[in-house]
Amino acid sequence: MVDVMSHLVRRRKDHTLEAPFYTDPDIFDVDMDVIFGRHWLFVGVEPDVAEPGDVMVVDVGKNSVLILRDDDEEVRAFHNVCRHRGARLVHEEKGTVGNIMCRYHSWVYNTEGELIHAEHMGEDFDKSCHGLKPVHIRSLEGLLFICLADDPPDDFDAMAEIMGPYISPHNIRETKVAYQHDLIEPGNWKLTMENNRECYHCGANHPELTVPLFAYGFGFAPEELSAEERDHADKYAATLTDNHKEWEAMGLPSREVDRLDDMVTAFRAERLPLAGAGESHTIDTRRACRKLLGNLTNAKAGGLHFWTQPNSWHHLLGDHAVVFSVLPLDAEHSLLRTKWLVHKDAVEGVDYDLDNLIGVWMATNQQDSDLVGYCQQGVRSDGYIPGPYSPHTEMLVEKFSNWYVERMKSHLSESRSVA
Repeated sequence: MVDVMSHLVRRRKDHTLEAPFYTDPDIFDVDMDVIFGRHWLFVGVEPDVAEPGDVMVVDVGKNSVLILRDDDEEVRAFHNVCRHRGARLVHEEKGTVGNIMCRYHSWVYNTEGELIHAEHMGEDFDKSCHGLKPVHIRSLEGLLFICLADDPPDDFDAMAEIMGPYISPHNIRETKVAYQHDLIEPGNWKLTMENNRECYHCGANHPELTVPLFAYGFGFAPEELSAEERDHADKYAATLTDNHKEWEAMGLPSREVDRLDDMVTAFRAERLPLAGAGESHTIDTRRACRKLLGNLTNAKAGGLHFWTQPNSWHHLLGDHAVVFSVLPLDAEHSLLRTKWLVHKDAVEGVDYDLDNLIGVWMATNQQDSDLVGYCQQGVRSDGYIPGPYSPHTEMLVEKFSNWYVERMKSHLSESRSVA
């Protein structure tokens, strides 16, 4: 078995990780234990389980978790495992239940996870001792996070206190999922996340995404700019400052907050202006949905970027929101799950055209998946050695890698001290 700690200790600052972090099944197993087994993971939105009895299943490695809304409107999460002989309970990703019945021996649980029916178990059998095993779940203004650990990180509230005012104007709870797309990316989950944390590659690879985005919003090398380019960069900086003031006067928190590598439940957010008509992530930069989110009255609310470690990023706009989660499948494959959210009363074909709504990110996701695949092919090679990050455009990739390395080292050090 590979010595994970030795690879972590050797990690060179501001450089990519050594190849085994992207290819080795043993390190993948440690990732699933330490990172995906002990941290808050973004898995969906409250509109996924909009009504009492609605249920959603999310698989995280070997663990299957069912998320449901109980009869009292509370969102709960449980291990998707019958307490009798371990059969999986809910087999479809989405559904609606009155109670949850195991197909094997017909044990029945209510939506609060209590065992309410089990035949032939004898007079001394106590149903109250055999309810579903709960999973920690928290909602951040409608964004759902779970933690599989018995004792989850205790700083979720710190993130929620800061991010709640940023997210709440978009009122995610009062949206619906207009479309969901699952894409299997041919790469390790860390390559998917690293790719997301920079836009160094955007100009050459994302013709659709770069239409609504300003080129200077994601880093650049000042010493390489011409006089004209410097002028454009200065104008963008002034626009950003002006927009932040304008949005915050409207009750839309906008200024950058970056806690990507100094918290356990790490995150980053900033509201950025959009190019062209300035309304949305669409090819024509105009709103994709006529009904705006929450109580917003102006589609020009910019694009709120919200990232969380280890597995999500989100774009909240005036007219819709797009949320992304990454779930590892094995050492070299990952599931990218994307959901497009619109106002719950918006009608497809009347208030929005689905192809227009999803077009930019459907194209961008596939382009990114191809790039991740190229990297996965490369890190398998004997010719791969860790390469340097750009100090101007890949600073946030370094923060992701540093967070990952420090979380792994912390847990492995604790395990060694206990042993």
